[in-house]
Amino acid sequence: MSVTRTSLTMMIATFSIAGCAKTPIVASAAVPAPSAALRAPSAALSAPPGSVAVSRAEARTPAAGSRPATVAERPPLSEFRTIDALKDIHFDFDRYDIRTDAAKVLDADAAWLNDNSRTLVLIEGHADERGTNEYNLVLGDRRAKATLDYLVSRGVQGSRITVISYGEERPVCRERTEACWAKNRRAHFLVKAE
Repeated sequence: MSVTRTSLTMMIATFSIAGCAKTPIVASAAVPAPSAALRAPSAALSAPPGSVAVSRAEARTPAAGSRPATVAERPPLSEFRTIDALKDIHFDFDRYDIRTDAAKVLDADAAWLNDNSRTLVLIEGHADERGTNEYNLVLGDRRAKATLDYLVSRGVQGSRITVISYGEERPVCRERTEACWAKNRRAHFLVKAE
């Protein structure tokens, strides 16, 4: 009788723990917990609460002949505007790799950015509401950085680009459906003329 009761208790505990998982499982690559640097937005970028701002210009050596950019040189986020010429790209659930359909959109975005080389670019990374706030901030950051890396591979100067993650904080759709969540898993572009 004691063995049956112990087995039943263990089985109930196992199902309770397994049913309560909040953080989604990553299929392509593990997203580690963010470092303290990712949790604290940069004051120099005037990032709103709940966002993560990271300048890639500091992490990259500028190309020969390009002017090095620093976070302090970036205009306030409020000076960046959305334009119709640059289209959002979307990501699969729990992934930050660039899909084939997104690559075609980014190729067109890169062509526009190369033709308009005096613009600064802000890439916002977004996630759907599933997962913790901290997890979604990191996932949004990785999506924005993957987008930046793709654009740089197409000739766009990395010193012109800043990335920021809003995680799940700025959804474009608020329904609790897969179609709506898919719209929220995105990288969004804003620009400012230099």
